[in-house]
Amino acid sequence: MIRTPIALVPYALMLAVVAGGLIWHAGDRIPRLGSVVESGTAGIGGPFTLVDQDGQARRDVDFRGRYMLVYFGYSFCPDVCPTTLAMMADALDKLGTQAGRFVPVFISIDPARDTPRVLKDYLTGFGARFVGLTGSEDAIKRVAKEYRVYYAKHPLDGGGYAVDHSGVIYLMGPDGRFVTYYEDQIGPDGLAADLARRLR
Repeated sequence: MIRTPIALVPYALMLAVVAGGLIWHAGDRIPRLGSVVESGTAGIGGPFTLVDQDGQARRDVDFRGRYMLVYFGYSFCPDVCPTTLAMMADALDKLGTQAGRFVPVFISIDPARDTPRVLKDYLTGFGARFVGLTGSEDAIKRVAKEYRVYYAKHPLDGGGYAVDHSGVIYLMGPDGRFVTYYEDQIGPDGLAADLARRLR
């Protein structure tokens, strides 16, 4: 009875080594915070028809020929959204005349409160380059699904609600296809440098 577990020890050690190697390999493939993640093949993005901050219908094809920097958030967001939008604006400022090759797009995941007028007032603080998009609940759900965006409302003490959401910036190519994504920790310098590299 004692010899059977001992006989299995070499097999257990071999299994542990293989498992450890797989975990090590997987760890090497996990992007670090603030990094640029290369892809180009992910099924991210797709057609949409939403309404901009001027009340005009806007479709994804309206942005063909320029890169889109797409960020999902909401105007009542207390910290992450304004910080990320300010970082995007700063990065584009650093590009100078090349900034016109990119259009920053802010898609609201809180359409009940983010009317076109609210978005227009909100985005004024980040510069005239930004396009704010909103729409019906169903339209926002569809575009969020296309971009693999997570969001969920949760109530706040004293009334009202906040919206938890994923927080990456998507770079879509002039042809409308996914290029890469950035985490907000990349900072304006890192973002500007990578965007400039795309234009070479």
